[in-house]
Amino acid sequence: MAKQEDLFKNVVSHAKEYGFIFPSSEIYDGLSAVYDYAQNGVELKKNIREYWWKAMVQMHENIVGLDAAILMHPTTWKASGHVDAFNDPLIDNKDSKKRYRADVLIEDYAEKLNLKAKKEIEKAKVRFGDAFNEQEFITTNTRVVEYLAKEREILERMGRSLGNGDLDDVKALIEELEIADPETGSRNWTEVRQFNLMFGTKLGASADTAMDLYLRPETAQGIFVNFLNVQKTGRMKIPFGIAQTGKAFRNEIVARQFIFRMREFEQMEMQFFVKPGEEMKWYEYWKENRLKWHLSLGLGKENYRFHDHEKLAHYANAAADIEFNFPFGFKELEGIHSRTDFDLKAHEQFSGKKLQYFDAETNANYVPYVVETSVGLDRMFLSVFATSLQEETLEDGSLRTVLRLPSVLAPTKAAVLPLVKKDGLPEVAQSIIDDLKWDFNVAYDEKDAVGRRYRRQDALGTPFCITVDHQTLEDQTVTIRHRDSMKQDRVAISELRGIINEEVSMRNWLMRTV
Repeated sequence: MAKQEDLFKNVVSHAKEYGFIFPSSEIYDGLSAVYDYAQNGVELKKNIREYWWKAMVQMHENIVGLDAAILMHPTTWKASGHVDAFNDPLIDNKDSKKRYRADVLIEDYAEKLNLKAKKEIEKAKVRFGDAFNEQEFITTNTRVVEYLAKEREILERMGRSLGNGDLDDVKALIEELEIADPETGSRNWTEVRQFNLMFGTKLGASADTAMDLYLRPETAQGIFVNFLNVQKTGRMKIPFGIAQTGKAFRNEIVARQFIFRMREFEQMEMQFFVKPGEEMKWYEYWKENRLKWHLSLGLGKENYRFHDHEKLAHYANAAADIEFNFPFGFKELEGIHSRTDFDLKAHEQFSGKKLQYFDAETNANYVPYVVETSVGLDRMFLSVFATSLQEETLEDGSLRTVLRLPSVLAPTKAAVLPLVKKDGLPEVAQSIIDDLKWDFNVAYDEKDAVGRRYRRQDALGTPFCITVDHQTLEDQTVTIRHRDSMKQDRVAISELRGIINEEVSMRNWLMRTV
């Protein structure tokens, strides 16, 4: 656990030191759980967003995009259920005065059981070597069976209690498990109560006439209220999808873990409209499709797992999370939900307008069912950044900090370095920059010895360093250095574009999902 905490501290520190993420309004001592994406962070975030958009919209002929407004008519949130049911179960510790989400406390306890099971499995792998049968061990080893059964029992009970609104049993479960305040160890808890997460605001010229509004807590409702507009103007036939990226706002009382849980965050989601009765087929399709997209980035298959929901939201008939192994354990990265026809029917009821699809094949109108895929862009950023940040010992015994970002997402694709700041080398380096910048985000760096510049670019995640030296003046060749292997090749300047493109092209990376 201490090692994980140290890793996480390094992630936060590196993100600030190298211009990826700053605390918001830091000169005024910051604002809790609000962060600014700095010069390199904004590029990485943009690249993740574009990688998702290309895979989701451009590569699907039946999916189109939308950018709905953040402010929506307040009845939207009454229809969606957010006014009445968008709550978190909170519990306070009477001694520490700290407030926690009750479900998160229980989930963290259950995850520790899972980690204990994994520890037993890893020990057995070492003990039995090649003869080890992991699946058999999981189903027959007494300790592993007990750990996993206890984890499942706890999560199922919590799901039932939250689903039934039985907050007394949620507290009882916390007390039975002897869950303590993570900071102080105190078990002196208050009752569990619900807290609505929406931010309120006003629209109007004066306080007397102003309309009460909400900052949107999710981006999905903007898609649902525009369903018919998009379907008709785009002449879309079912099944079809509407994709959107954008900011959402939640008054998270227990915001924590850096950018994992923030009050202002960005979502990338797609609502896929299908014929009633076909939703489970598409639900399984999108589970498989979305996992392939994540795996295409090469962060390690072992870092992903599916978690099927025991407690379903009021609108869903099936739901699963793609969980990622963050430095603080497996947590939700993306949700795939079969939302049934709840949203469109609710908006029909509250607006008095029909939101139906006319099926020319059956000559009938119906309200489509919806399958949703929703991934947090900030959580994607954290998963990529934390996994890519590595420290390695080189052959000479020195340490190298390297940010092994998937090159397709790297903020800067190449840095051009003149060996010295004279003899015409900076001018040649600048001419290479001027040529490559039409296709790639590239940087110029002439400060310090070239070895230190290599290390700086390694820490920034730059896939290539291009060094201009005196031989360049003679034969128009340069040295290109590869970040991950540190291998150096002598190539012609005219070959640079092709070499870089081969490594950073979205086409080449997304082909892994086909």
